[in-house]
Amino acid sequence: MATETSNAPAREILSPEELAEFLGCSRTFAYKLLAERAIPSFKVGRLRRVRLSDARDFVERCLADA
Repeated sequence: MATETSNAPAREILSPEELAEFLGCSRTFAYKLLAERAIPSFKVGRLRRVRLSDARDFVERCLADA
């Protein structure tokens, strides 16, 4: 049985709170990134959601710009 050794979430879809945890930032800053469309997101009913792949792409872009 394989075990998860990284801090990456087990799910492919994240809530803004999970996004903040993934990025290591505040929930407020994560919502700001979503509002500015720095990270693509979508709604399921009234709930905002983010694909894990989009969060990873954002991190890669930030690292490339550094």
